[in-house]
Amino acid sequence: MATRASTPERTASPGRPRLVKPKRRGDTAREEILDAAAELFTRHGYTGTSTRMIADAVGVRQASLYHYFKTKDDILAALLATTVDPSVERARELLDTEAPALQRLLDLARYDVTQLAAGRWNLGALYLLPELADDRFGEFRTARQELAAAYESLATETLGNASDNRRLLPFRLVESVIMMRSDEQRGELGDHTVAGLVDTIVGAIEMLIEHTPSA
Repeated sequence: MATRASTPERTASPGRPRLVKPKRRGDTAREEILDAAAELFTRHGYTGTSTRMIADAVGVRQASLYHYFKTKDDILAALLATTVDPSVERARELLDTEAPALQRLLDLARYDVTQLAAGRWNLGALYLLPELADDRFGEFRTARQELAAAYESLATETLGNASDNRRLLPFRLVESVIMMRSDEQRGELGDHTVAGLVDTIVGAIEMLIEHTPSA
């Protein structure tokens, strides 16, 4: 499988002070830029967000932004990588172990659901952007396909039947967290939180795999 290339990080040159004191989360200016972009992309959309808006939200000059990211596309690519790369690495580790396949499948699902549920911003919502079909985001699509294949491989091993279509569902159930987070943000999830439903989602995957549907 192809590995992801990290987004180049540039070091800001001296003499480019912030306009205001830091006002975003992050230990570095790069992390603060990503935090601001994540909020703006998820609230206003990708096309509705400019690099000037991101710079203003961080409290830096727009020109300073380009010391860390050459384009807005690079910012989006870096954000997308944070949603999938850790899970891909976890999947690779689990595929190389000899634990029961169901145990490894549920381990991956729990890790992945927790990642999607715990982030400050619902970055999974960016998966629906039409821009992601462009070649410039091909690395993200490749990584996500690798993750989906890992789920399918573990599910198939558990089911013992490569033609059982249940093998396709665990990955999709995990990504249902993205829509549930949107519901939660709009107050449409009632008293529930997505973080509080992690066990339920993992349990649903276990039941799906273990229960043989009637013909």
